[in-house]
Amino acid sequence: MLGVLTLLSLSSLVALAPPPNVPPVLCHHCCDHLEPAEGSGAQPPTAGFNNVPEVRTYINMTILKGDKGERGDRGTPGKAGQEGLSGSRGSMGSKGSKGQAGLPGDPCKVQHSAFSVGRRKALHSLESYQALVFDTVFVNQDDHFNMFDGKFLCQVPGIYFFNVNIHTWNFKETYLHIMHNEAEQAIVYAQPSDRSIMQSQSLMLQLKLKDEVWIRLYKRERENAIYSDDVDIYITFNGYLIRGTV
Repeated sequence: MLGVLTLLSLSSLVALAPPPNVPPVLCHHCCDHLEPAEGSGAQPPTAGFNNVPEVRTYINMTILKGDKGERGDRGTPGKAGQEGLSGSRGSMGSKGSKGQAGLPGDPCKVQHSAFSVGRRKALHSLESYQALVFDTVFVNQDDHFNMFDGKFLCQVPGIYFFNVNIHTWNFKETYLHIMHNEAEQAIVYAQPSDRSIMQSQSLMLQLKLKDEVWIRLYKRERENAIYSDDVDIYITFNGYLIRGTV
């Protein structure tokens, strides 16, 4: 019996205790809604307003965004930065296409000088030297060979080739020189013989402007002569420029 009473007492106590998660209920008087008397110093009732949330103003700026403005003026350029390191050399590019042909150039100026002359008359030596004069022209380019005095006058400086051919006279000596100005350069010689023969001499000379080349017959200290006739030409003198010099 005693145990039953004890259990009932505990049950009533449990029923009077509020649940743990339920907020307490405030007591209200019938006059709580009235304002306090003026001058009493009492605070107005605040029941129900103790937990008023804080209100903050928020403006959505996206709805206030205007139209895009015009682009501004370009600013002044800044200072140049430091020069960077040189890069590595690139690979060789592909070969380009062939270009167009250029305009033709001026033709090269080629200098020429040549002569070839002959003599139809025989010649005997005198007391003095004689220049061999010719009466037949085969070639005389630009008249560089003077037919009146038998001398070639150099108009184009350079290296020249010269050749002389003569026919000897029976039992007479043949004695001539190829002359460069007044200097003997080469001899044409044949001893007296009962037979006449053809003799020839050739050489090359380096000539300057106005130099002369000619054939000289020796004087009468020796009985010498060269042979020719009116039918055939036995005596010839030839020369031509091999290479001109500046």
